[in-house]
Amino acid sequence: MHFSEALIPIFMFAALFGVFYLYITARHKERMSLIEKGADASLFYASKNKPIRGVFSMWTLKLALFLIGVGFGVLVGNILAVTTGLEEAVCYLTSILVFGGSGLLVYYLYEKNMLREYED
Repeated sequence: MHFSEALIPIFMFAALFGVFYLYITARHKERMSLIEKGADASLFYASKNKPIRGVFSMWTLKLALFLIGVGFGVLVGNILAVTTGLEEAVCYLTSILVFGGSGLLVYYLYEKNMLREYED
């Protein structure tokens, strides 16, 4: 392994740490400025009146539907690559994008339906 190949994981983790650090510091600055202006601390927490139980549960639902779609995309891409004469890269990439996007579309329709029920 060359020295330049060893730098790739180091830079990847450094970039990931940098993004996480910037997110935390920006959130902290935003909250501190709201507190200085006299905003109520309850703004930082989700209200219990919403139909959605919490941000974390909806985030996991979105991620789950997306990953299920990606899994179906890999499966369909493999079936297309074996049965047709198309290139493997084209089969996999298009199937993953279509089914991953479909999972996100299902989540969007579910969330829209939940908000519509809440408004009624």
